[in-house]
Amino acid sequence: MEMSNDFDRLLFFEHTRRTAEAIYAKNPHDAENLTKWGGVLLELSQFQNGPESKQMVQDAIDKLEKALVVDPRKHDALWCLGNAYTSSAFLIPELEEAKVYFDKAAQYFEQAVELEPTNELYQKSLEVTSKAPGLHVEIHKHGLGEQVMAGGPSSSSTSTKQQSTKKSKSSDLKYDIFGWIILAVGIVAWVGFAKSNMPPPPPPR
Repeated sequence: MEMSNDFDRLLFFEHTRRTAEAIYAKNPHDAENLTKWGGVLLELSQFQNGPESKQMVQDAIDKLEKALVVDPRKHDALWCLGNAYTSSAFLIPELEEAKVYFDKAAQYFEQAVELEPTNELYQKSLEVTSKAPGLHVEIHKHGLGEQVMAGGPSSSSTSTKQQSTKKSKSSDLKYDIFGWIILAVGIVAWVGFAKSNMPPPPPPR
């Protein structure tokens, strides 16, 4: 069931990415589309292996920065950028180097909160990002850094079930960390997708 859910998510995000690419080809200055594209690239990065995942996160950052060039006050693009820099930081083994990315993430979260002070998701992201360096230490202390670089939570879920209880606990920690980053971005991508002109899928029979 879990595999099916992951596959469905992958199909959905890949379809959203292709839609965003097509819209960009017609209008490269659509900030909403660039934000959606960046968010979905961030989602898809979790299905990739280490180097591919890092490259996809960087692509997401590029798209989101373009969105902010078009509309500097686009709070959801700022928030997604915070998530992208957080994701990048967790992929970096050295804490000092990772802290640079965590600091950037915090700055973007702060800007998003300033523009939308009542948004609880933005507030939560800003609150949790202060704990991110400590989580980074836990990840790499338990050897999860290598797992993250080898593949995202989705691709490694089957193998982790066959490992020891200690590694299962480590896997739970990884899910906790990526949960607020990636699933939250998924909500944004889903909402953006739902707002597009495409008709909703027919109800199951």
